[in-house]
Amino acid sequence: MIMRISVLLAATLCLHAPLSEARGTSDRVLGAMTEELERSETDLVLDDHLRPYFLSYTVKEDDYRAVTGKMGAVYTRESATRRQARAEVRVGDYAFDSSEDDEGDWLGTSGYQVDSVVPSEGDPSALRHALWLLTDQAYKQALSSHLKVKGATVFRASKRERPSFSPAPAITLVEDPPRLDFDPLRWAEEVRSLGRLLSTEPRIEDHVVHIDASHVTRWYVNTEGTRMRTHRTLYSVSVTGWARASDGALVSHSYETYWPTEGELPSNEALLLATSTMMGELIALADAPVLEPYTGPAIITSKAAGVFFHEVLGHRLEGHRQDREDEGQTFADHLGRAILPTFLTVVDDPTRESLGDLPLNGAYAYDDEGVAARRVKLVESGVLRGFLMGRRPVKGFKASNGHGRAQGIQRPVARMGNLIVESSERVSDEELKRMLLAEVRRQERPFGIIVRDLWGGSTNTSTYGYQAFKGEARLVVKVDAKTGAETLVRGVDVVGTPLASLGQIMAVGSSLEVFNGYCGAESGMVPVSSVAPPVLIRSLELQRNTSERSRAPILTSPNHSRSGPK
Repeated sequence: MIMRISVLLAATLCLHAPLSEARGTSDRVLGAMTEELERSETDLVLDDHLRPYFLSYTVKEDDYRAVTGKMGAVYTRESATRRQARAEVRVGDYAFDSSEDDEGDWLGTSGYQVDSVVPSEGDPSALRHALWLLTDQAYKQALSSHLKVKGATVFRASKRERPSFSPAPAITLVEDPPRLDFDPLRWAEEVRSLGRLLSTEPRIEDHVVHIDASHVTRWYVNTEGTRMRTHRTLYSVSVTGWARASDGALVSHSYETYWPTEGELPSNEALLLATSTMMGELIALADAPVLEPYTGPAIITSKAAGVFFHEVLGHRLEGHRQDREDEGQTFADHLGRAILPTFLTVVDDPTRESLGDLPLNGAYAYDDEGVAARRVKLVESGVLRGFLMGRRPVKGFKASNGHGRAQGIQRPVARMGNLIVESSERVSDEELKRMLLAEVRRQERPFGIIVRDLWGGSTNTSTYGYQAFKGEARLVVKVDAKTGAETLVRGVDVVGTPLASLGQIMAVGSSLEVFNGYCGAESGMVPVSSVAPPVLIRSLELQRNTSERSRAPILTSPNHSRSGPK
């Protein structure tokens, strides 16, 4: 599922410093991590086995607050703080190490797994004790993995053409923590206010209002000398409703807004207006006819186009997918070759914090491997120029470009940040619709399609199954070939295969919107943004979705029953 959030980059102290200075930090967590790291680097070795050549510790603390409710009442209040840690131990060398065992995290025959939860208070020795156990387990797993992958090389037909890991410069970064302001009385009343409005519509069968805030602190140290403390604070309001269509399908609709500080969240008046708009669209969707499966000309509007490029192109340019045998490697051998129309350029730029007044979710200064974020040109004038990379390089490239990302303490892999599609040739959105109608008539079809919103998407990049993508279409309209009149429809998803779909792009429009969300992959859910203009597709496929049809509640809601409470 895709959600919208924002980024707060705190005031920072950033300098390159020798290890002795990093050890002198006043941060007790960084101090304890550094001391245990140095001890392990010096003394950790098992009998006649290899010593680790690289170690790192990641500790993340999430301070979370939330209020959830419906029907004008608060259902739950949450307030929790959790701190977790991960020890990374690599055996071998940068050219070939234990990380080549993609299943290494699942090794261990003792039946006992060390808990990743670490103390959030108390004497630093408690944290060192937890890191000691995590390091011991990770080292034994790394030794086993290294022996496994080293033995497997005797069966390999050809030598691997990239190193296992790339060095990175040492960084000392200490960010000042922002405040997590969260007024529980204000937000409880906001939940009640929005719930009361939703309860006035008798056709809305159920709804949920959720408001939360999260402050994540990250500490990271490694044996190359990096010492980091960073912060990220996110505030969100999410409103979701469900209404019953005449055929029994339960139709959903929602909106979300996310900002970096509590003060920037919308006013009650603005939230009521957004909720009212969503309610109207939800009822219209419930009344809309179901669209039969369709293949033909279509416009994907700006916000939906961001999801389209994210699923069709972005995931297939993540570096670790280019040489794994279980991956489809769609563009692995396409460097220097055209994969898009010549008027399109695609970049991923985590260093960009906003577009106009809107923050970009995928903004960050340093990735989860301690590497500075960089703007990466992926496609230039239609030609593939690069890949998203963490510290596991891609053939032909030597170093990370700052895209090693992970949720919590999961193992980082190459992920998108802010995926931005640029065009050297644009037409007005009105002209784009005229071009759609011209193509519809040329193909002698009764109507075309405009996809106004995609709730989220999914894609299969592996060799298991088809190389395909799917976007969950939320607002779709038919455009009559003769009159251009638009009719809202429901019940379909956007589907296709990447190479065929990208090759169908005819033109792009001029408007530009931001799609902010979360993306889920091997390393968990990470915040991302996609920015793309509207695109005209010569042939887009829509298939029936899996909406369940069931009987509506037997009685009317007590809020709207004549015999209910007064």
